[in-house]
Amino acid sequence: MKKTKIISGLVSSLFLLTVFTACGANEEANSAETVTNNAVESESESETSDNEVRIVEHALGETEIVGTPETVVTLYQGANDVITALEIKPVGIVESWTEKPIYEYLREDLEGIEIVGEETQPNLEAISELEPDLIIASLTRHEEIYDHLSDIAPTVVGEAVYDWKDTLNIMGQALNKEEEADQLLEDYNTRIADFKEEMGDDLPIEVAITNFRADHARIFYMGYAGGILQDAGFTRPEGHDDPEEWGIKLSSKESIPEADADMIFNFNSGTETEQIEQTFKEWTSHPLWGNLEAVKNDQVVMVEEVPWNSAGGYISAHLMLDDLYEIFEIEE
Repeated sequence: MKKTKIISGLVSSLFLLTVFTACGANEEANSAETVTNNAVESESESETSDNEVRIVEHALGETEIVGTPETVVTLYQGANDVITALEIKPVGIVESWTEKPIYEYLREDLEGIEIVGEETQPNLEAISELEPDLIIASLTRHEEIYDHLSDIAPTVVGEAVYDWKDTLNIMGQALNKEEEADQLLEDYNTRIADFKEEMGDDLPIEVAITNFRADHARIFYMGYAGGILQDAGFTRPEGHDDPEEWGIKLSSKESIPEADADMIFNFNSGTETEQIEQTFKEWTSHPLWGNLEAVKNDQVVMVEEVPWNSAGGYISAHLMLDDLYEIFEIEE
């Protein structure tokens, strides 16, 4: 009787061992199958992404882009800036206006990148040699050579060199980085909202933007800095808020009263340092300049040309906001 129970127990144990072993084998097989299926799906998704055809609408029409571009050439300063903000390294860029060949604030990210000429005169042969799969151009600068650029690679065109939001939008689409572009814009808007909240009842402040060069003076309306100031809650003198006009060249000192405002932001432009300084002194020592409200109230603020005008990008927009926080002594 005792021996029968022992034999019976051994049989049961062997049966259970067989069942557990079989279950384990099935689980391993199922697990291996799942991993294999996931790998196949992942590879399939990658192939779909590589072969995905997207149509990007831009200032000169529509451009078909296959997959995610990897070798990109940017042909204006705002595009040099935005591609850096999107954390993509281009294969070719145009030379900066000042601080040549690359603006100092972008130098660490873009140093060593091939320079393919100037913004107003890019070198088509140099661009072609880089074999890009995407070119970012601007209507302001490159409308006449758009067909030539398109012969080299798919080309998308921004509306205006100073319209950094449009640049961010089309580049986000073209580079398959729409989510990243949307996040950058959200970050900018959050900072703008913070600045306005901190300024409180001090806003709005009416401001003018003046600019002195070697042989003339300018008043900027709704270009690069004008758009950011408007976002930040500032107002402009009558006529200075026309979105269709970048501004005016002042033909004579009799036009100085057109810069009248509660505050003036001024930057000087160019590399002819002595001539620029001479022009600035001549104009700002004129009685009409001394009669401006901002001048009488000591509200003329000197700012730097690169972040306030010539850079025209997303990162430089934040540099301009840095200045506004500092000017109005606001802590972030």
